[in-house]
Formats: sequence, C-alpha cells, structure tokens
Amino acid sequence: MATSDSNMLLNYVPVYVMLPLGVVNVDNVFEDPDGLKEQLLQLRAAGVDGVMVDVWWGIIELKGPKQYDWRAYRSLFQLVQECGLTLQAIMSFHQCGGNVGDIVNIPIPQWVLDIGESNHDIFYTNRSGTRNKEYLTVGVDNEPIFHGRTAIEIYSDYMKSFRENMSDFLESGLIIDIEVGLGPAGELRYPSYPQSQGWEFPGIGEFQCYDKYLKPDFKAAVARAGHPEWELPDDAGKYNDVPESTGFFKSNGTYVTEKGKFFLTWYSNKLLNHGDQILDEANKAFLGCKVKLAIKVSGIHWWYKVENHAAELTAGYYNLNDRDGYRPIARMLSRHHAILNFTCLEMRDSEQPSDAKSGPQELVQQVLSGGWREDIRVAGENALPRYDATAYNQIILNARPQGVTNNGPPKLSMFGVTYLRLSDDLLQKSNFNIFKKFVLKMHADQDYCANPQKYNHAITPLKPSAPKIPIEVLLEATKPTLPFPWLPETDMKVDG
Repeated sequence: MATSDSNMLLNYVPVYVMLPLGVVNVDNVFEDPDGLKEQLLQLRAAGVDGVMVDVWWGIIELKGPKQYDWRAYRSLFQLVQECGLTLQAIMSFHQCGGNVGDIVNIPIPQWVLDIGESNHDIFYTNRSGTRNKEYLTVGVDNEPIFHGRTAIEIYSDYMKSFRENMSDFLESGLIIDIEVGLGPAGELRYPSYPQSQGWEFPGIGEFQCYDKYLKPDFKAAVARAGHPEWELPDDAGKYNDVPESTGFFKSNGTYVTEKGKFFLTWYSNKLLNHGDQILDEANKAFLGCKVKLAIKVSGIHWWYKVENHAAELTAGYYNLNDRDGYRPIARMLSRHHAILNFTCLEMRDSEQPSDAKSGPQELVQQVLSGGWREDIRVAGENALPRYDATAYNQIILNARPQGVTNNGPPKLSMFGVTYLRLSDDLLQKSNFNIFKKFVLKMHADQDYCANPQKYNHAITPLKPSAPKIPIEVLLEATKPTLPFPWLPETDMKVDG
C-alpha cells in the first residue's frame, strides 16, 4: 500500500511514459484527443508523474524555412495539462522510421530533403557511399547551405520558436524537460546500425564519416598531426560482420595502432563537439525557463564484452576496457546543467544471445556511474517494450542501485525513468496491474507526489552554460574508474 513518509519520499523516482509515435500525425493533425485523454487519465490514476513526446521537426517546419506550425502540439500540450501530468518535450530533429520499434514514418522536412537531392553529402554516408536520410551529418553543422542557414542555426531557430509559442506552458510548469535531439533516434550517435540498409543485430555496424564535409575535416586533422598519409578506415568491414573478421577490429587490429586511435579520437570528438554546440544554443533558447535540458545516449550493449567494443566504436562511443567513452559526454553535459538520459535499463545479460557478447548490465553501470561521478543528473528508459516483473525489477534496481534509505536521500538514484511506451498492450488489464506496482515501487511505496521539491527535484530557472571545457580536459575523463557497486537485485521488487 502507498503511504506518505517524508523520509521515504526522498527515495521517490518519478515515472514518465512515452506517448505513441504518431500522436500528432505526419500531416500535423492531433488525431484522437478523446482516445488519448482516456489513456492519460488512466496513467494519472496509476500515479504516473508525466509523459514524454517527440516534437517532430519534419511536422513543425514542414512548409518551408522558418514556417513553423505549432497548433496541433498546443492542443496536445493543453490536454496533457488538463490531465494533471507534466511533460518532457523532445526536440526531434531526426526522421521517424527505420529504427527499432518505428511503426510511423515522419521524414525530415521536404525542403531539406530537396537540398539533399542536389547535395547528397548533407547526409551521413558510409564507406560504400550509401546515404542515410534520418539526420543531417555533423559535417554540415556550420555550413550555411540551407537557404543561408547552417544546421546549427536551423536547430537553434526551431528551439527559439518552440519557446516563444509554448511560453504559457513553460511558465505554468507543464514542461519540465527539453530533451535535445542530437542524432538518429534522437540519440547522440552516428547512424551506424540502420535497419533500412540491412543491418541486423548483432552486426558491428559501419563508420559514417565519408561525406564531402567530414572527409576533408579528417585530412586536415591528420595533416596537423604530421601524418598526411593517414586515410579514413578501409578495413572496418560491413554492417553485419563480426569484429574478428575485420582488419580494424580483430585482435591487435587497426583500432589499437596509432593511426586507429587517432581516427577514433577524431570520430568521437566530432560527436562531443556537435552535442556541446547544440546544447549551447538550447541553453540560450531556454535561458531562465524552469526546465532542465537533457540528451539521450544510446545503449549499445552488443560486443561490449569483447576487447574491441566494435558496435560502440562505429556509433561514435570510443569506449574500451582501458578508455571510458561515456564519461567525457557527462563532463561536457555538466557545463550545460544537462541530464544524461540512457537506454536499455530493463536488459539483463542473461537475456541476450551469447554470440552477441552483450553486457547491458555492465554498460548501464558504467554510464550511470560516470554521470554520477561528474555530478550530473542521470535519467533513463527501457529500450524495448516489456510487461514482465523481471524487466521492471531491473529498471528499479538501476534507478536506485544501492536501494532505499530511511534517513535522507539514497546515495545513488536516477533523476527519472521514462517507460517506452503508451499502447493498448500496456493498458491491457494484467499488464497495467503490474505496471501500477512498478510505479509504486519507483515511488518507494509512497503516494503520488505533485511537489517535486519534496523529493529534491525542484526545478529552478535554467542558468547560462558555463564556459566551454577544453577538449583536453574533457578527454581526461576517459581514464577508466570502477563503477559504483550495485545490489544483486532491487530491494523494492514489483513481485516481492
């Protein structure tokens, strides 16, 4: 039974639910407000704290540059507010469709795709020249080729327009989080494992830096380093290879040579800088608003248990047993007062096929620990829909790795967890009953609490970003440290 105890309340981790992908459809219509209202009221009655929604660039700026239409989203936000829920809004600068679980297709705006018809290199490109239209390459971040604007300026203008058009919802406290999309699936990564190009789990993926903007960037970098003869990798295999079959990832392969290390540092630093630059713009757009900024980092758990960590490396996370690829991201986030939102919270190693050499549990422990050590807030979500006690218990364990305490806040706890996602399956009676227990246990057996201050989550006006952290200082965070200890299982089981 739920109770209300001010000490126990400090263990409360809020629960959000991701709304369906097509809640505002590709034609910018909020299709079924009555149906959604019924579902939102069920969530509210279950103690859920809020919802998360994609705010699609491809819907809002569809008609042409700076021609924004926020009306459907305003109706949606109004409904969420009426249902007594808070809102996490994702600035979704990527295409919907082509990733795991995508059942809806929402391309990026047509006027951008039109530019891509004559300039294919605005998209991420693999070594064989295949383009990926999910998201613009980081190579065009500062290229003024979009009717005079750079990609960064496009993202910045969009966020400023959101702030202007949603100012009443920002002021009322409805919107508590702005999650800034930074890549495919909204994640800070390269599109290294696209199902649309035939990738299948657990393929190692491919590097995505062969467009005409990133190639000369790399050539300039190697020339400055005194190695003009170094080229981008040509031995890293194809999407569905295993690491040992490639020259790059095999034991003592290219990835451990001076040339390989230089490339991987350059490739991962491009992502770090991309995230840093866009968060600067997000900070300016939302300065003074009572919101938190957040970014999403992908849980690439396959090949984690081999020395080369191949699937992480192709995605841009330069993470090895002797190099932490995630803590520099956390350090970069620290200057923007931003949350690191991580995926695959529900997964256990034993559930993965042995040939994938997966380590989701160790990966989650590494990433969360790195975030906490950099003194930032860490949030998370499940990667795939699950309705069983085992998955919920794993999420609760990761939310409070050392359990609850009766005398003050727990030493380690996540800032929030978002459940993926609202559906008829979730609301089916037996599934929803266990979900309600999950919410209760995330709340440490406490009643729903409408005042975040009571569990140390007061949202204050967004402060300006701190000065830029030099890349050398960010990279000092690559020195590996042991993760914090985790309990073997949660002390707040849904079936306990």
